[in-house]
Amino acid sequence: MTFDDLQLVNYCHSNCKPLQNIMRLSKDKAFALAHTMAAQNKNTTAFYRFADFENYYPERLKTDTLLHRRFIELGGKPIEEHPLSFVLQGSKYLHAWFDCGIVTSIPLNRIPSDCISFTYGDSQSALKRYGDFTLLTKDMLFKAISDFNGTIEEFLMDVENRYHYIEAQVWDDDCLRM
Repeated sequence: MTFDDLQLVNYCHSNCKPLQNIMRLSKDKAFALAHTMAAQNKNTTAFYRFADFENYYPERLKTDTLLHRRFIELGGKPIEEHPLSFVLQGSKYLHAWFDCGIVTSIPLNRIPSDCISFTYGDSQSALKRYGDFTLLTKDMLFKAISDFNGTIEEFLMDVENRYHYIEAQVWDDDCLRM
């Protein structure tokens, strides 16, 4: 595997539209949609956060704000305030979490460095659990992979064993349409 083989994968429940972010809606619309989705999908793991949207919303807002600020500090040029979330090379865990719904895969090499960032594991969970997360640019991630004593596959397996996956945040929707 080479860097050019790496894929970004987005998971979406079959009752949703892919490549969306509820945080991009007005607060009132976000709460209404969360309430509806939680009520319609009571037994779906992906919607437990919507059943507790009063707590999820401010945590997600805090996480996105910090991601955005740090990405700018690292030289990123975000267009959106709230990114679209992907996983590098996919995740069996998240695929099941979204009830094996819609999967969208995009080659990482199509995404310019100034509109994508990465965290080891889920950024919101890390912030909640540890009070922080490490944000990486594409170049920083590639350097970490290159510096790793092993193959790209071994690096990804090491990250999966420790963090479940590498989350990717795409900050410009137009980058996905290239």
